[in-house]
Amino acid sequence: MTEKNSELYDASQIQVLKGLDAVRKRPAMYIGDVSVRGLHHLVYEAVDNSIDEALAGYCTEIDVVIQKDGSVTVKDNGRGIPVDLHKEMNRSALEVVMTVLHAGGKFDKKAYKVSGGLHGVGISVVNALSEWLKVEVSRGGKVYRQEYKIGVPDKPVKVVGSRKSTGTRITFLPDKDIFKKRKFSFEILSERLRELAFLNKDLKITILDENTGKTDRFKYKGGLVSFIEYLDQNRNAITKKPIYFYAERDNIPVEIAIAYNDSYTENIYSYVNNIHTIEGGSHLVGFKTALTKSLNNFAAKNKLLKNGDLSLTGEDVREGLTAILSIKHPEPQFEGQTKTKLGNSEVRGIVESIVNEALAQQLEQNMTIARKIIDKCKSAARSREAARKAKELTRRKTTLESEGLPGKLADCSARGPEGTEIFIVEGDSAGGSAKQGRDRRFQAILPLRGKILNVEKARVDKMLSNEEIRTIVAALGTGIGRDDFFVGRLRYEKIIIMTDADVDGSHIRTLLLTFFFRHMKELVDQGHLYIAQPPLYRIKKGKTIQYIFDDDELEDFIKKNGKNSNEKLDIQRYKGLGEMNAEQLWQTTMDPEKRTLLQVTIEEAFEADHVFSMLMGDNVEPRRKFIEENAKYVRNLDV
Repeated sequence: MTEKNSELYDASQIQVLKGLDAVRKRPAMYIGDVSVRGLHHLVYEAVDNSIDEALAGYCTEIDVVIQKDGSVTVKDNGRGIPVDLHKEMNRSALEVVMTVLHAGGKFDKKAYKVSGGLHGVGISVVNALSEWLKVEVSRGGKVYRQEYKIGVPDKPVKVVGSRKSTGTRITFLPDKDIFKKRKFSFEILSERLRELAFLNKDLKITILDENTGKTDRFKYKGGLVSFIEYLDQNRNAITKKPIYFYAERDNIPVEIAIAYNDSYTENIYSYVNNIHTIEGGSHLVGFKTALTKSLNNFAAKNKLLKNGDLSLTGEDVREGLTAILSIKHPEPQFEGQTKTKLGNSEVRGIVESIVNEALAQQLEQNMTIARKIIDKCKSAARSREAARKAKELTRRKTTLESEGLPGKLADCSARGPEGTEIFIVEGDSAGGSAKQGRDRRFQAILPLRGKILNVEKARVDKMLSNEEIRTIVAALGTGIGRDDFFVGRLRYEKIIIMTDADVDGSHIRTLLLTFFFRHMKELVDQGHLYIAQPPLYRIKKGKTIQYIFDDDELEDFIKKNGKNSNEKLDIQRYKGLGEMNAEQLWQTTMDPEKRTLLQVTIEEAFEADHVFSMLMGDNVEPRRKFIEENAKYVRNLDV
C-alpha cells in the first residue's frame, strides 16, 4: 500500500450502521432478496411469530389479510407481545422487539421451548423494510398500539382501549424504495399457510385478499395424515390410509406419516420446527436408513424375498413413497447452502430408533398392506436392474463423441460451463432463428422435434427409450438416475426453456418442467433452470418499434400512446417464435442485456409435486377442476 492510499483509509471511513440501518443497507442478507420471494418472506416472518405462539400452546387462530392499499395484516390470538418496561433498554418490550435485531423471547427457552424464528431478527426486519407498520397488542385487558415509519417509532407505546381477549395484530406496507414490485400473491401466501396448517394440527389459519375477495381457510385435524392425503389425492394409493406414528425421545418430538402409491417417484418432505429442510440433514438420513432396514427385515422374516430376488435398496423402498417427517428441536443447528440442512448428529439415532420400532409394529399389524408394499419394492428392484442396463446402453450409444451433436445441438465455442447457456427450443423453425441469432461464443441451441415423454407415468428405463429425453441428457452431460446423475458435470451454467406462447408451447414447457422436477431437481435447486420470455406483441408507431410481453403491458401502452396521437399503432401479435427473424429473436428474447428470464424455483416443493401429479397424472377429474378454476388467470393452459 502506498503512503498516498494509506492516508485515504482511516477511522473516518469506518461506517457504523445504527439500529435497523444495516437491514435497509443489505436487505438480501436478511430476507434472501428483494424480488417476489423476499416480498412474501416478510409475511412469513410475521406469521412465524404467531406460529411460535401456537407451538408454545397459546395460539389457535391466525388470520392473514391482503389489504386494498397493498399492505398485509397478520393477526393471532396468542398471548400478545409483552408491553411492560424492558429494564435494560429502558423502553417498552414491544418497541424493543419491533426495532432491535436479535431481540425476542426465543433464546433462553423460558418463553418458547422450540421456535421457527431462531435468530430473533424476524419482525424487526419486517419493520425496517416497511414504509410504515402498525402493531396492536391485546394483553392484560388493555389494547396497546405503536406505529413506525421505516422502522422508527412515531410515538411511544400507548393504551388505546380495552379488550378481554389477547393477541397481536401487525399491519405493514413494504417500502417502495426497497421492493420494485409490492403486489402480494394470494396463491403464494396460501401455499405456505396451508403447509403450516398441516404441520400444526388443529391450528386454524385463514387468508383473505380484499382486492379480489378470494379467501381460504386451513384447519386439519389429521395433521400430517391430512398432508399425505392432500399430496396423494391425484395418485392411486397402495396403502388405504397413511401410516402414522409419533414419539418423543430426549425432549425431541418426532412425527412421521408415510403412504405408498403406484407412481414411480419418491416424495419426502422433512421439517424442523416448521422449517422445510430442503437439503435434508441428520433426521432425514435416520429416516431413510430405518425405512430400508425395516422393510428388508420384514421381508426376510416373512420369507417374502425368494432366491433370485434382488435385495431391496433405499431406491427400491422409496419408489412410490410419500412421506412427511417433522421434528421439534430446542437447539437446531442448520447448515448447507441454504441453511436448511439439519446438522444435529444425535437426531439421526433418535429418528432411526423410533422408525425401526414403530414401523415394524405397524407392518406386523397390517400384513395385507405390508405385503403390497413389499411387492411394490420388488417391482422397483426389477425396474432398477432394467434401468441399469438401459443406462449402460445409453452411455454407449448416446454420447457427444459417438453420435456427434445430439438432436441437432448447435454447441457454443466456450470451454467449461461458466457463463454459458443452452436454449431448449420448440421445433426446427424457431431453432433455425435461434441458431442464426445467438452469440455463438456462449449460447448453445437444442431444438426439440416434438413433445417429450410424460415422465409422470414412466420409469427411468422407459424414459431412456425416448429419443428427445436421451438427447437432453446427452447434451447436458449430467447423466440421469440416482446413481449416475451428478450436477457437477453440467455443461452449461443456464438451461433456458424457450417455447411458443401458444397451447402447444405451454404443453411442451410443462412436460419439460415435469422432467426436470422429477429427475434433475438439483438443477432447479441450484438455480440453473430458466424460462425465456418472448414478446407477445410487436407495436410499430411511426418509425418506432416496441415489444410488449403481456396483455396488461399492452393495455398500459395503448392508454399512454394510443390517444391524442396522429400516428396509428400497428400491433402484431406473435403466435410463435418462428414468426420472428433471427435479429428480432436476439433483441427480444436472447440478448442478456435486454431479455427477461424467469428463474425456476421451488419454494414450496410439496405444492409443486401436488400440481405436477395433478396435471400430468392419470386422474382426469382433478385436472378438469384445476383448469376450470385457473383458466381465467392464464393466457394459455394445456394439460
